[in-house]
Amino acid sequence: MEGGLLLQYVVIALAVVASALYVLKRQMPSQVRRWRIACAAPLLRDGRPAWARKIGRWLAPPALQGGAGGACGGCNSCDADEGSARRH
Repeated sequence: MEGGLLLQYVVIALAVVASALYVLKRQMPSQVRRWRIACAAPLLRDGRPAWARKIGRWLAPPALQGGAGGACGGCNSCDADEGSARRH
């Protein structure tokens, strides 16, 4: 296989993966959050090397704001004013 054709396949594969991740994040934010927590938790345990803890902090989702705690599972507008939250 020629180098140019291989590069084309790699670029297309990266575009497909990026598109799939974008759709997952937009359509299922609570599930993506759970997956990120499941991947980051083992890396953040005591006794792990510094590089593993750094990757775990990078993977971990940001802390939820407000008291909802993800109960709505939606648009993350819980930290906005009560009257200005988007309705879906």
